[in-house]
Amino acid sequence: MGPHPAVAAIRLAVRRVLHDIATGQAAEPGSTAHGSDGHGAVAVAHRTGGPSTAQRHRGPAPATAPLVLVACSGGADSMALASALAFEAPRLGLRAGGVTVDHGLQPGSALRADEVALRLRELGLAPVESVAVTVGRDGGPEAAARDARYAALDAAAERHGAAAVLLGHTRDDQAETVLLGLARGSGIRSLSGMAAVSGADGRYRRPFLQLDRQTARKACLVQSLPVWDDPHNTDPAYTRSRLRHEGLPALEKALGKGVVEALARTAQLSRDDADALDAWAGQAESSVRDAEGVLECAKLYALPPAVRRRVLRRAAIEAGAPAGSLFARHIEEMDRLITGWRGQGAINLPGKVVAQRQGGRLVIRQG
Repeated sequence: MGPHPAVAAIRLAVRRVLHDIATGQAAEPGSTAHGSDGHGAVAVAHRTGGPSTAQRHRGPAPATAPLVLVACSGGADSMALASALAFEAPRLGLRAGGVTVDHGLQPGSALRADEVALRLRELGLAPVESVAVTVGRDGGPEAAARDARYAALDAAAERHGAAAVLLGHTRDDQAETVLLGLARGSGIRSLSGMAAVSGADGRYRRPFLQLDRQTARKACLVQSLPVWDDPHNTDPAYTRSRLRHEGLPALEKALGKGVVEALARTAQLSRDDADALDAWAGQAESSVRDAEGVLECAKLYALPPAVRRRVLRRAAIEAGAPAGSLFARHIEEMDRLITGWRGQGAINLPGKVVAQRQGGRLVIRQG
């Protein structure tokens, strides 16, 4: 008798991603993973206890095998992901480890992080580490926590020489991300949600974007995996929490079931369109610059608006504007220097970048 359908679904999703990672590693000449022993700024918790079921079945992967880490908060999504990684990685000749991030935002968070690390070791993952971070204030609490978390995951991946880091975002998370992007009015790229592969060199992988949250929770239940429900996920002070518990249920009540699936499908379609437009903008950019590399307004005006705005955004980022702080309204203001020129002055952009029309050219530079 095979595993429960929920367990089979999460394992299949992880197996597909791990196969891509293993194939990619094998395709690189001379590529061998070189995980560290963890002697760095953060102490690594060494493995304790016996081997996992998967390791007893196939034996541990060699020390030179590529390492895949799972980012685990202790919630149902990431615990289901960790269990599937522990099961599947040895079967594909990969090593499996885990990282949990303590944001320090709740009483007892350090103790919970240690408990999550223990659960990961009990699954047979190694190396496992708990990383404490300091959350700033830029962009609001949710964005600041996310920035701190990804910085910690990047550092952990570098320390251990990890080939990839798996994230437990589900189809429900994708639907929420699309709605948040729609509310910001930031264009088609925001509607494209989270990519299945992202980060430097495709470091981050999201195997569960086609699976719903209930599948992950059911997989934990039938495997008797303890999970922690973050109270922030039900706190109405957070935008995503309100969307999850009030916004999406209201949409489903008004429009019927299937809203989450439709939003996730919209994300993929939007991503395909955005990728194509980005590629077009990349090819067009050199043709709208003069011999000195400065943007020419007349040539920019001739481009389709969607392509022109992408060229402007790329130019602003190249000049030093932080991508995460560059919003649609900034691009629209720059675009009016091309399409609605009435002698207006310079446009101030994030990162102390200034855009100004001068003699038929658009100059974007540090102010």
